[in-house]
Amino acid sequence: QVKLVESGGGSVQAGGSLNLSCETSGLIRTTENVACVGWFRQAPDKEREGVAAIYYDTGSTYLIDDVKGRFTISRDKTKATVYLQMNSLKPEDTAMYYCAADRDFGCMGWVQEIEYKYWGQGTQVTVSS
Repeated sequence: QVKLVESGGGSVQAGGSLNLSCETSGLIRTTENVACVGWFRQAPDKEREGVAAIYYDTGSTYLIDDVKGRFTISRDKTKATVYLQMNSLKPEDTAMYYCAADRDFGCMGWVQEIEYKYWGQGTQVTVSS
């Protein structure tokens, strides 16, 4: 059974930083690391959007233009955890952030929710001006 647990959300002022964690269990097989893990966010009254993703085996990363230069996605294989380091936060980054993942998925089309089978419960990020 695959489980994703997010943590690290909170309230910060504009310009601040947060580091989100997505602890995975049951996702990565011992014989292969083929999986894509993404971070999505959903602000009030807005659709959920893909923010970043990482191909678990090679560590190749993908980010939307809006967060490039401010957010970094990474993974620690020893902890089976994916991180989203968020710097220079803006009020418009305020949202519920979700971790999503699927196996046998090379991250092509990573911004599409439909590509991910497994989802976490989310962690709230609030940025005040």
